Amino acid sequence: MAIPDVSNHAIADLVSLKGRNAVVTGGGQGLGKRIAQRLAEAGANVLIGDIEEARAVEAAADLDAGQPGKVLGIRMDVADRSSIITAVSVAKESFGGIDIWVNNAGVFPSVPLLEMSDEQWDSVNDINARGTFIGSREATRAMVEAGRGGVIVNIASLAGVRGIAPGLTAYVGSKHAVVGLTRQTALELAPHNIRVLAIAPTFVVTEGNLAMIQQNLPGSDQAAVDIPSMLTSKLGRVGVPDDIARVALFAASDLSLFMTGSVLMVDAGETI
Repeated sequence: MAIPDVSNHAIADLVSLKGRNAVVTGGGQGLGKRIAQRLAEAGANVLIGDIEEARAVEAAADLDAGQPGKVLGIRMDVADRSSIITAVSVAKESFGGIDIWVNNAGVFPSVPLLEMSDEQWDSVNDINARGTFIGSREATRAMVEAGRGGVIVNIASLAGVRGIAPGLTAYVGSKHAVVGLTRQTALELAPHNIRVLAIAPTFVVTEGNLAMIQQNLPGSDQAAVDIPSMLTSKLGRVGVPDDIARVALFAASDLSLFMTGSVLMVDAGETI
């Protein structure tokens, strides 16, 4: 089975995800919610999974109205294999299968190396690395069973290609693992017409990142944090969730049909 040649397809058809079914982990807010929105806007049915069920359901309700794709929300804990398997079952029962799986859920606590416990290391890697592995494996099983190929999109980070800041040893290690998983699974899944791509964002203004800033700036107030004055980029502004979501749409669509195993740097030139 070979990837089709879509040279004669119109741009609108290449971008369209009509008739395809997607799962976005950690989709209740931030990058995940915006990715879910762009996929639904392109026509996909989207299942939003989030550790907080109410947040997932609320996000799905926000996005479902006015989008061509149907959006549902469920509780999903990517550190729990049974929770991921349940999400796969819900997607198959509700939509008829899985064509796109976005491993977005992640955590990034800041703990200095010499103060980090084994349990803290394990907690970060259970979500960021093991969760990506199990999500990829279970999504692949559904895709192979359906026999129509698919796409796995892993949200990595600049932390997946270099060190970034003190206190993030577990995070950096886990995101390097995500990049490695992307390359290896792309190699193994190519015969099944399953493509695997990673996206490596720089800092983006999300609820989670604002909370991290507050944690590391004692006495600060999220509402008072002046992000533009704290961070600059070669392109003149700080990143926003849609900067990443647009690339996720590209990766999930037929625009990127001849790509697999790549890490797409969305860093405003930070790694130049």
